[in-house]
Amino acid sequence: MTEHKGDYGVCEGESHAHQLLAGKKTLQEILEVAIAFEKTAFDFYTALVPKVSKRIRYLVEELAEEEQTHYRLFTELAANPAIQEQIQAEITTPVDDHRFSDFVHMPDLDEAPDDQSILQYALYREHAAMEQYRDLAANTPAGPAHDLFEYLANEETKHKRELEKVYYALVHSGGV
Repeated sequence: MTEHKGDYGVCEGESHAHQLLAGKKTLQEILEVAIAFEKTAFDFYTALVPKVSKRIRYLVEELAEEEQTHYRLFTELAANPAIQEQIQAEITTPVDDHRFSDFVHMPDLDEAPDDQSILQYALYREHAAMEQYRDLAANTPAGPAHDLFEYLANEETKHKRELEKVYYALVHSGGV
């Protein structure tokens, strides 16, 4: 028995199928968002370096370098002839895919942002990336894209742990 909803003629089964399809993107679309995500992060952290205190400047510089490396890895993957057969394949995207995409737009920070705000933002960003890449790895067939998503999920996990240590030292211990 199919239950109709409203005047749209959408059946319960059709609605569920639409939700599943809406949660899919091509590998090309995913790579485009990931490239923009990493490029924006690199630009953000690079611009932030002269604005932050000396006690976390090294960390912001490291984050910029890591984001540049991730950007390079994604652009190389997108140009890799070995994945051209997979580039239009649809992949199930994580439920909170919008959180990841939100980070393509960077926040406005004061000219002299406080260390705690920067670390909170970086932690939230690394967490979103970690979850996104882990979910994408789980839903991507074996091959170069899967391997890169899995590698980056592990990298983002390491970054998050390091940021948590610095955050704890700064906020709870009074210094890095």
